[in-house]
Amino acid sequence: MGILILSISLVMLEGWLNYTGYIFHFLWLSNFAEPLNFLIAGLLFLFIDSQLEPEKSKLYWLHFLPFLFWLSYCLFYFLQPEAVKYNDTIETMQLNIPKIEESQTFSDDPLKIRVHTNLLTGAYFTIYIFLGSRKLFKKAKTLREPILKTSNETLKSARNISAHTIIVTLIFILVKLLFKNDVGDHFIYLYLSFMILMTAAQIMNQSSYYNKVSNFLQVPSLKYQKSSLNEVEKSRILNAVILQIEKEKYFLNSTASLTGLAKAIHESSHHVSQVINESLEQSFFELLASYRVKEAKAILQTDLGKKLTIEEVAERVGYNSKSAFNSAFKKHTSQTPSFFRDS
Repeated sequence: MGILILSISLVMLEGWLNYTGYIFHFLWLSNFAEPLNFLIAGLLFLFIDSQLEPEKSKLYWLHFLPFLFWLSYCLFYFLQPEAVKYNDTIETMQLNIPKIEESQTFSDDPLKIRVHTNLLTGAYFTIYIFLGSRKLFKKAKTLREPILKTSNETLKSARNISAHTIIVTLIFILVKLLFKNDVGDHFIYLYLSFMILMTAAQIMNQSSYYNKVSNFLQVPSLKYQKSSLNEVEKSRILNAVILQIEKEKYFLNSTASLTGLAKAIHESSHHVSQVINESLEQSFFELLASYRVKEAKAILQTDLGKKLTIEEVAERVGYNSKSAFNSAFKKHTSQTPSFFRDS
């Protein structure tokens, strides 16, 4: 998602340079974002795919091949003299100013495919819309929920992302049908701005920053005020959390995180955090520590545990540091691991 927002921002930066005319001061940047046309839809698909099936091993790098190919092909254009880029910008933006004399030592489009950039971009987005939609309907069928009225937060998020992608693609097609070359792209940038604004609002609304007391605005009691979870959903999420922790022993993972746990049970981090806080009256990290200390106590009471070093016991229960393990153990038992084992 981070790479996606960066890519969209760079595309919009190029549009800003073109529409303001500042591109003539930075001709070496001309069309620098064009390869990103073949990255954005793939990133959206990867985000959806990783949300719906986070545990599967996949060859994600294959989805970057269209971008890498187009980036390599655009080198024929990027290496052209500034006069070529100057004239190209005038033609693209339909500016009523004279062109200058230019000379090319090699073609900027040897395979004659850059002239079909818009068509190829539309086909690229259409393919990924199909792939993403197929994933969504397959997931909805597995969950036995209607995709338009699903209560599953992960599926709902993926569905909304797909809807935005379809809308952007439709705007793109209309712009290319109604406007010559790139003029009219400001309609796309306007909608992309709306998407970034809504994403930023969602991040701020659901950030784990609000799961702890703020140093600036002391309003921790309001953090779940707008939650849409009912008691049945809370119970379902709680059962999934307990199952993942106790049966799958998620807490033994040294990289265990709230986000990772949420992905494992296909829920949003915000809702998982809310359920843990409200139902168990502790934070995610307090829950993690309690299970790790319980597991460590069991190990320390065995013959094997008496032979292991404290560092080895810490690693077995998910801690990467002896000091962190000692602190958590002492907080829960009022004893150090060494004293507990000796006694």
